[in-house]
Amino acid sequence: MVDAYALAPALGWLPGERAADFSPAGIVECVRRFREPVHIVRGRAGHEPGLGLGGRVQPPAAGASPGYELVGVLPALYPEWLGDRSFNRTHGVRFPYVAGEMANGIATVASVTAMARARMLGFFGAAGLAVPAVETAVRELRQGLPDRDNWGVNLIHSPAEPGHEERLADVLIRAGVPKVSASAYLDLTPAVVRCAVAGLRADPGADAGIARARQLFAKVSRPEVAAKFLSPAPPEILRRLVERGQITTDEAGLAARVPLAEDVTVEADSGGHTDNRPLAVVLPVITALRDELHRRHGYARPIRIGAAGGLGDPAGVAAAFAAGAAYVVTGTVNQLAREAGLSDAAKGLLAQADLADVTMAPAADMFEYGVKVQVLRRGTLFAARAGQLYETFLAHQTLADIPGATRERLEKDVFRATFEDCWQETRRFWLDRDPREVDRAEHDPRHRMALVFRSYLGLSSRWAITGEPTRLTDYQIWCGPAIGAFNRWVAGSPLAQTARRTVVQIALNLLEGAAMVTRAHQLRSYGVPVPGEAFAPRPRLLS
Repeated sequence: MVDAYALAPALGWLPGERAADFSPAGIVECVRRFREPVHIVRGRAGHEPGLGLGGRVQPPAAGASPGYELVGVLPALYPEWLGDRSFNRTHGVRFPYVAGEMANGIATVASVTAMARARMLGFFGAAGLAVPAVETAVRELRQGLPDRDNWGVNLIHSPAEPGHEERLADVLIRAGVPKVSASAYLDLTPAVVRCAVAGLRADPGADAGIARARQLFAKVSRPEVAAKFLSPAPPEILRRLVERGQITTDEAGLAARVPLAEDVTVEADSGGHTDNRPLAVVLPVITALRDELHRRHGYARPIRIGAAGGLGDPAGVAAAFAAGAAYVVTGTVNQLAREAGLSDAAKGLLAQADLADVTMAPAADMFEYGVKVQVLRRGTLFAARAGQLYETFLAHQTLADIPGATRERLEKDVFRATFEDCWQETRRFWLDRDPREVDRAEHDPRHRMALVFRSYLGLSSRWAITGEPTRLTDYQIWCGPAIGAFNRWVAGSPLAQTARRTVVQIALNLLEGAAMVTRAHQLRSYGVPVPGEAFAPRPRLLS
């Protein structure tokens, strides 16, 4: 076998104020100081390399003291550099990091504002909220961040409520929201296409000569869905939007030259809507698809592929960047932040969860489609009760068809009210949100049953937000296995204290730790015997 070190240039390293470190503790300390260049050195032939900080490099014959044999030099490493630099430039941020849009306003205005002021990116969790509530949030964000565009709002696929999705798109476009994160899409809709295309304009000063009014982020977990966002907008949808007067012919023409989204987030095993895909499997597939479509369409600008799901500790974040992610998106762990719109009781349940304390349950917004979301299992009966409702929905056509014993159990244990009382409450809700749903339900008993059953799923997340004490066992808390990794990582650290656990501290510690893990891996690849401790950085208060 050829000794790789024997092929290295005949250079030496002379220590400065600090001697070379060959001990495990010394190597860990050098790894922690990843913002400084590090020299990989050998004291004697055949021995494992050690590390030197500072000092100087010189040919061995230049001085009387030969010093150490120089194996290699690694430049300084910064968390800002872990992802694709074009992400930072395009979105006006310092770090390639996004705090994702936990629904029902759990990703709050305060959370998005804190991220923007820390020169990162956050999305407000608009999914599940009424349009007036989203309008209020957007207005507050506009007022609180008047000179910034590193923030955005979520647009979720709503196949059961296309009118609501359209009205939300109206709000985002009219208010000039700078970033829109499209999530849970099974297919493209006019609303999401309009968010990407409205406001496109020719601009000789922009890359490829086209400027966007807003950037669309797309969360995907399947290649067939990713392909839709990585391609130009479908001509038939553009034609329909032009006919409606919602975009211009010029905007439609420009849309044919650019992908629908230039930031596509691969969502792996996450909380909420998820296909439970392993990130290491799905990320390379969609990255390769991006490259293929980029060549096919001849795009002049890069398309960035980000990573989400399962990112609860520095090793997970470092692994995502190492696999090629341009940026990372966190979700589940941000619910434990001080700014999160979740009750203390729900946060307490999350803080006790381990890796396996999650499960799948029917989704409120896509109940009839059989779509599921990942939720917390420990400390709550929500998943089991929601599953009972879905099984009952499949087995029966109307509320009246449900056998007496099943009806009694659901009314007593799940709804704590009669079906009729539940329908009256549900009817009042939909009369305010979308009266067309009430009209349909009054002519279609099966749809009425679906709305009643969906009401429990919707209320269960609201109870977790408000901290309803009588419904603790019914809390629906969206949560992926990353929560277990996070809880283990922060145990005994400053981030274990609720008052210090802010969305920015979580972000900075994950990035700082990921940089340290990255440095540790770099050094190990040079043959340095890096201790396991260097791959498990501890959280601390950062600024």
